[in-house]
Amino acid sequence: MAVIVVGMADLKAARSPDSLTTLGLGSCVGITLYDPARRIGGMAHIMLPNSADFGGQNRAKFADTAIPDLVAEVVGMGAAKQTLVAKLAGGAHMFGGLQRDILSVGKRNAAACAEILRRLRIPVISNDTGGSHGRTIELLLDTGSLRIKTIGFGEKYI
Repeated sequence: MAVIVVGMADLKAARSPDSLTTLGLGSCVGITLYDPARRIGGMAHIMLPNSADFGGQNRAKFADTAIPDLVAEVVGMGAAKQTLVAKLAGGAHMFGGLQRDILSVGKRNAAACAEILRRLRIPVISNDTGGSHGRTIELLLDTGSLRIKTIGFGEKYI
């Protein structure tokens, strides 16, 4: 069993018994896709909601390009698109008392991910977004559980 690390502005797919993890989700969002019948999944660590606002660069950096690419990765490994389920974590407000919309990156990231998944008809079955704390997540591909570790809040599974 390998723990595959997904970096910032990165995405990867794998199958059971491996797991996928990403560290330090603040305003970034971790998106996981999972096919429970085939125990194949994927994870993306997105930083921003929309590639058009920033000229494209790295497709894994943006929700609008990373999520379709992640779907293609897991389907390419043998997952069935119609059975995929999604879980989201991150999207925190990491800038203290600053409430200006321009700094609400986490909220906009989470909303963009949910909307793109809705358009792709992939249900979001669990969501741990918002707040003002960072998270580390691990998708356990043998069960589809998402382990979330948060400093000061402990560990939970969704």
